[in-house]
Amino acid sequence: MEFLFWFFGVFCLTYYGVIVCYSGPSTSFAPIWLVLSACLFIIATVVHFYDRFRDRISLRLEVSAVTALTAIFVVFVCVEIAMGVNFFSLDKQSADYVIVLGAQVRGKTLSRTLEYRLEKALEYARVHPNTVLVLSGGQGAGEEMTEAEAMYEYLKAHGIPESQMLLEEQSASTYENLVYSKLLIQEREAKRRQTIRDVMAASGYLSPPDEEVSIRVGIITSNFHVLRAKAIARKTGIPGITGIAAKSDPVLFLHFSVRECFAILKDKFVGNM
Repeated sequence: MEFLFWFFGVFCLTYYGVIVCYSGPSTSFAPIWLVLSACLFIIATVVHFYDRFRDRISLRLEVSAVTALTAIFVVFVCVEIAMGVNFFSLDKQSADYVIVLGAQVRGKTLSRTLEYRLEKALEYARVHPNTVLVLSGGQGAGEEMTEAEAMYEYLKAHGIPESQMLLEEQSASTYENLVYSKLLIQEREAKRRQTIRDVMAASGYLSPPDEEVSIRVGIITSNFHVLRAKAIARKTGIPGITGIAAKSDPVLFLHFSVRECFAILKDKFVGNM
């Protein structure tokens, strides 16, 4: 048992070095690997000297510590399994709208994560030319343009017509991505349905009530992010939501998965999902 704690402590420390070398020390949430490494080293040290101080440690404290560590591990594993289940995308189903969630833009250069999401969006749009892509993402620190604008330029350069894209440029989080995208979709749907009613009325036909008209909405995001995005979308009331998983950077996938676990627990705690 002691060996495992030392082993995983060294692994976390090494992986932190890989992250820094691969994507820079400013990588979001990267210090968590230093924290995990330190915690594992402390636990390994405690286990190593445990027999010497066992008589001084109360049974209640021992049971409480083991229970807490087990509970944390079980929660982490359950969340990661739920994330893994959502890796399977439903991109073969046609949606009326697909929200493409933004990711970091360095100046005007797309991050790998955003490139992967746009590759999936491009693939989807070519198969489903009637689907409207809602490009969602505001402008953050170090970005010379909004993420939505960067996505628009990329997709337009690859042949996606302007009529197939909507830009949402105000959001700064996944929750805001979905809330503001929902408002854009509602606004467009209201105009579209009014046009249909006017055309049908001019021809002497009655159009169905809005409550009888349903739409399908998809979300394109990284595979590790699909679970949280879908849960937040349902919370905000987006109808008929489906997840469409884009691939992730293979080197940073483990980091993103661990970071996402904390993000899911945080959003669940504050009521975003």
